[in-house]
Amino acid sequence: MSDTTGSNWNLPNAITIVRIFFAPVFLVLLLIDGGADAALRWIAAILFIVGIATDGVDGHIARSRGLVTDLGKLLDPIADKILTGAALVGLSILAELPWWVTIIVLIREVGITVHRMIIRHDHVVAAAWMGKLKTVFQSVAISFALVPLWSFLGDWIFVVNGILMTIAVILTIASGLDYVWTAMKAKRSR
Repeated sequence: MSDTTGSNWNLPNAITIVRIFFAPVFLVLLLIDGGADAALRWIAAILFIVGIATDGVDGHIARSRGLVTDLGKLLDPIADKILTGAALVGLSILAELPWWVTIIVLIREVGITVHRMIIRHDHVVAAAWMGKLKTVFQSVAISFALVPLWSFLGDWIFVVNGILMTIAVILTIASGLDYVWTAMKAKRSR
């Protein structure tokens, strides 16, 4: 359902573009004071959470009001990847997340996004339930890692953060393999 006659400049696409601009602002706020548990860290975390949460908002508005555009289909996943990638890179720069986690997630996200862009004229590989579950767990895990809950809940929250991030990484790998498997089956059937 693509609105090829309507304008690309609509509310859902504007929200998506704002989400893209959130990423560098969020990253600067996270890193500016070395990730200290102060006001800038809280503001960065809130900005990330708002940016990730509005992903569902722009999609809902686009679908419910018939404002789905090719530009929106292109920019929406890119906005997600940029915001998520900025958060992972920022956490790794602060040495709060191992670089191997960031690299695994980024390879999967960039690889599949590039593949989708290459084949988009041929056919569309729809997002599977595992990919959607991966996105939810990544968002929750990154949010928990960003919000300095340890400052008032104690160090046990690091265990929770570790469990959430482990689940997110496992789902990232599993959904990536599922995507590749589905794409290969679709290619063979054509």
